[in-house]
Amino acid sequence: MFKQWSVTTNLSLEEARRIALAAQGFGAPRPERPTANRLRGTLDRLGLFQIDSVNVLTRAHYLPAFSRLGGYDPTAIERDAWGPKRQRRMFEYWAHEASLLPLDLHPLLRWRMARAERGEIGYQGLRRFAAERRAEAQAVLDRITAEGPMTAADFEDGSSKSGWWEWSHTKHALEWLFWAGRITTATRRGSFARVYDLPERVLPGAVLDLPTPDAAIAQRALIERSARALGVATAADLRDYYRLKPEEADHAIAAEAEAGTLIPVRVQGWSQKAWMHREARLPRRVRSASLLAPFDPLIWERGRTERLFGFRYRIEIYVPPDKRTHGYYVLPFLMDEALVARVDLKADRQAGILLAHRVTLEPGAPAETIERLNNELDQLAAWLGLNGVRIGEIVRVS
Repeated sequence: MFKQWSVTTNLSLEEARRIALAAQGFGAPRPERPTANRLRGTLDRLGLFQIDSVNVLTRAHYLPAFSRLGGYDPTAIERDAWGPKRQRRMFEYWAHEASLLPLDLHPLLRWRMARAERGEIGYQGLRRFAAERRAEAQAVLDRITAEGPMTAADFEDGSSKSGWWEWSHTKHALEWLFWAGRITTATRRGSFARVYDLPERVLPGAVLDLPTPDAAIAQRALIERSARALGVATAADLRDYYRLKPEEADHAIAAEAEAGTLIPVRVQGWSQKAWMHREARLPRRVRSASLLAPFDPLIWERGRTERLFGFRYRIEIYVPPDKRTHGYYVLPFLMDEALVARVDLKADRQAGILLAHRVTLEPGAPAETIERLNNELDQLAAWLGLNGVRIGEIVRVS
């Protein structure tokens, strides 16, 4: 049972949590056979899948759909994101971070592409390609235009440094062209390297032909999408979803509030005023059991995660091993309406085993936590094509 909201001013923390979970697609039974249409519905609900190349378990953009749908076919994402032009349902761009986005968001992000093209956003080394180094970027673009899809490595002559922190001039030029919307991702190759091409050779013409809205109108639409995906949120939460700056978002929040799309609310224990989407629903309860990727939109904003769940979460990939608290690639475990455990996971593909190096149970984790976690780990292993699960130590935090 759901309650349809009209106007309200005060929410308990438990109500806010259930609204947020429902908005994010938790609580409904997982489909017996998740279809491509259900996957697309999940993308539409969330508004994006954040991309991350770390593959110790599986790449992060595959996990949010599994958390909500169960064992769907991941090739459906690959087909929609990087398949033939006529089959495209997604495109890559900078949204929250690097993201896979539904095609209908393309017009809503063109103002950001235009700002990048003018050199108004991005780090200083990137902005130079909009000004004094524009000719270099144009030469890169001309080569892609003439020769077709290319990776950054295709430009290298062996003399340039490579690696994430030592980008060559060509990589910077490619990144500026990508931010500016002059090129996009045609596909991914090898170790997940972007293959760049012209948008008109990659994205459906019907999408590129859509009119470009005024920046203020597009920003309102992005705030509305953020509010719908979050259910209830502070202004900072709404801005963070698509990485909008205050001057890009605050006018949009005010306009959506005036239009009645956003309802002002106070959430118990929150110091900031919050906003609730007028179509947000409050379930009487949420029944769920899901492992969450570090970049799942339910938890990617760590301050919001603490406000909603009283759960302090930090990813420790870049922390030296002897200083890690919970492990290398730790996924929170959502059980019903609480984050009750953390699981340090690795897919040992050579051994065919899903390794749970360490399970940390949160204070107050219910007695059935391990049983339900085991069931979720079994489903995750099967989805990843692994033969079983091996659990290391189990620790309960008092």
